[in-house]
Amino acid sequence: MSDNCIFCKIIKGEIPAKKLYEDDDVFAFWDINPVAPKHFLVVPKKHVSAPSSAGQEDDPLIGTVLRTGSRLAKENGLEHFRFVMNNGEEAGQTVFHIHLHVMGGRTMNWPPG
Repeated sequence: MSDNCIFCKIIKGEIPAKKLYEDDDVFAFWDINPVAPKHFLVVPKKHVSAPSSAGQEDDPLIGTVLRTGSRLAKENGLEHFRFVMNNGEEAGQTVFHIHLHVMGGRTMNWPPG
């Protein structure tokens, strides 16, 4: 974990979040600025700064993030949903700890904008 990372602080309980799920590998919580009726994040507990920073050793963890996102979407009534994972500032990454946005509950347009 990183001392200056907001998501690491959320995982450690130092910053409050509306927790959706937690296990040994991931922490999921509702987004504070949702862009869809249902919008939550799935964050690995291991600090990895961006998708491009993930190493081969992180493959099982990334799979867990994706499977957890899909399962939680279905458990929260979403049959159709969108996954988003940003990589770098120009792509919209604002917190440099890899995380999966899971959004649904409305029609999603493409391109997203």
